[in-house]
Amino acid sequence: MAYESRSVRPPDDPAGENPVEILAPRLVQFAAVAKAEHITRAAEQLGVPQPTLSRTMARLEAELGVPLLVRTGRGVRLTRQGRMLLAAVEPVLDQLEQAGAAIQGEASATRGKVAFGFLHTMGAEAVPGLLRAFRADHPGIRFALVQDSAAVMLDRMRAGELDLCLTSPLPDAPDLAVRALGEQRLYLVVPADHRLAGRRRVRLAEAAEETFVCMEPGYGLRRIADALCAEAGFVPRVAFEGEEAETLRGLVAAGLGVALLPAPEAARPGTVQLAVSAPRAYRTIGLAWLAGRPETAPVRLFREFVLGRTGQLLH
Repeated sequence: MAYESRSVRPPDDPAGENPVEILAPRLVQFAAVAKAEHITRAAEQLGVPQPTLSRTMARLEAELGVPLLVRTGRGVRLTRQGRMLLAAVEPVLDQLEQAGAAIQGEASATRGKVAFGFLHTMGAEAVPGLLRAFRADHPGIRFALVQDSAAVMLDRMRAGELDLCLTSPLPDAPDLAVRALGEQRLYLVVPADHRLAGRRRVRLAEAAEETFVCMEPGYGLRRIADALCAEAGFVPRVAFEGEEAETLRGLVAAGLGVALLPAPEAARPGTVQLAVSAPRAYRTIGLAWLAGRPETAPVRLFREFVLGRTGQLLH
């Protein structure tokens, strides 16, 4: 296997450098000399001056404290220590090549990968519809999808595990770039046989004595619901907490409480949703990413696509 001729450049990035050459230039050069058994030929294959390659081999031998090459006329052959080093180098270069190819593959504009986080309440139709529309023009780009609380998603984005996330409420942090995409109305969801079920709209204060089912603390929807109840003049009496909006709707349908939730993408039997006339009940959905972090081509393409749909995503 001739390491000097390897290339892990993606087809859409012909100018990219071989990551093996970046990560381990001396090992690549040593392997090329060992395979060619000739300094000048190896230098030509690597595209470096012959004197430079000779000095590199001499430095490598000096640093290791052993001879690696024996000059034989115009060529070279490996010493016993040189053969030991080559045996160790070859699998390392193979692994580095594979890792470099995988890394460059994720950055490819045509077949890269985006790690995308979003709210549980947007997972049934909104996000699948968004991805379907995007992949119509970019069918080779892959996605790693994460659904979690806003706080956890932002932490994972800071840790480098996510590239972008749909979140609410919008975070206010200097390390984040955030763009609002639109507002989503929240409703008071009550059982079908509830005393308020015959109404079309209600003031939230009218539910002050009700038992609530809510998202767990740490979820953005829980913070918004608590803030709305506080604005209406009461602290909700919470009987059940969950991680899924549809689970909460099921609890409401079972008569175990009421909830503040966005409209479902499919009607849930046994529940009625009432518009809240006061206070104004809504949440702002936005796209967040880490400000100043270098982004790959697929991340940039998807971010621009999502931002171009501002006002449409929540309809």
